[in-house]
Parts: sequence; structure tokens; C-alpha cells
Amino acid sequence: MALDFSCPHCRKPLTAAAEHAGATIKCAGCGRMVEIPRPPAVDEEPETVKLKVKREENDDVDMTPMIDCVFLLLIFFLVTASLALQKSKEIPPPEQKESTQARTVEEIEDDPNNVVVRIDKDNTVWVGDVEAPSEQDLLVKLREARETPLSQGKRCPDTLIVLADGEAVLEIVVRVLDAGTAVGMEHVRLAESNEGTF
Repeated sequence: MALDFSCPHCRKPLTAAAEHAGATIKCAGCGRMVEIPRPPAVDEEPETVKLKVKREENDDVDMTPMIDCVFLLLIFFLVTASLALQKSKEIPPPEQKESTQARTVEEIEDDPNNVVVRIDKDNTVWVGDVEAPSEQDLLVKLREARETPLSQGKRCPDTLIVLADGEAVLEIVVRVLDAGTAVGMEHVRLAESNEGTF
């Protein structure tokens, strides 16, 4: 009768004769000395544990998931209903002064207190008649225009007028408005240039 066992060190399967049980042999895998285990006695039988599975026949449906769904729906409808009940207040439009008149683009450009920046439909930015291809160029040109004193006195222009084309990208328009605030313009105004009036 042959005994099959494995090396406790390298787990290599080994075989030895039953009469050599208890002796030590050299493992062919790792080279260490391994004791050949003794075979179990014939009259000894391993104990088997038998588990009894009790099956309960229950025809009831588990309502827990359905109750959870109902509570989630209830919370959802309560939250959305409370948001719908919020009231809003109408803001009246600004009062139009009778003395305010629409000015043409030429009148705006001729005013020495204004620094005019144009944004055309190709998103090209012009400070006066000079193109500003980058944000740094725009800041430099606005600072130069801001620091140039007016011919009437020593006061510098403090109003930035942005004439944007209706097809200009909003990001470019916002960049120009931010640049005007960054150079210290006290008044920054936006107008649509393709209408011809301000």
C-alpha cells in the first residue's frame, strides 16, 4: 500500500510505501527532510456532521423593499412640492429717464472720456484702431489709454465702452469687461455694435 502526502515546506506531492511510515525521507522538490505520515487506523472513521435544513414554506411576500420605495417616493414628492411653493418677486424694469437719448457709435467714439473697445463677429478685439490679439496686449493697451490725460485737463478717461458684435463669443466679451475693471476703469458699459446706437 502506498501513502500519498505532500511536503509541508514546498507542497510537492510525494509517495512512499506504507511500511516506511514514520521514517524521514529527502523531498525531491526542496531537498529538506520530511517525515512520512502514518496511515489512519482502519477502525477510526472521521466524524461527519449532518446539518438539518429546516425548510419553512412561507407564501408571504417580503414587503420591506416595497415600503422603502414608498418612503423614497414620498420624500421625493415632498421636496419637489416645497420647491414649487417658493414664491418669486417680480423686479420692475429700470425706469427710463426722458432726458436719456440714444447716441450713435460715432458720438461715443468722439467723446474723449470714453475708451472704446470693439469686438467684431470674428472675435477680434480692437482698442481704438489697434488690434489686441491676446489678453496681455489688451491690458497693456487699456492701461495706455487709461493713463493718457485728456486734452481739456489732467483728468484721464474713466469710462470703458465695449461695442460687441451680436455674433461675438461671450467669453471674449467677459474677458474685455474684466480687463477694463482690472485697469481701473470706473465705468464699464456694454453695447451691441451692429445696431449703431448706444
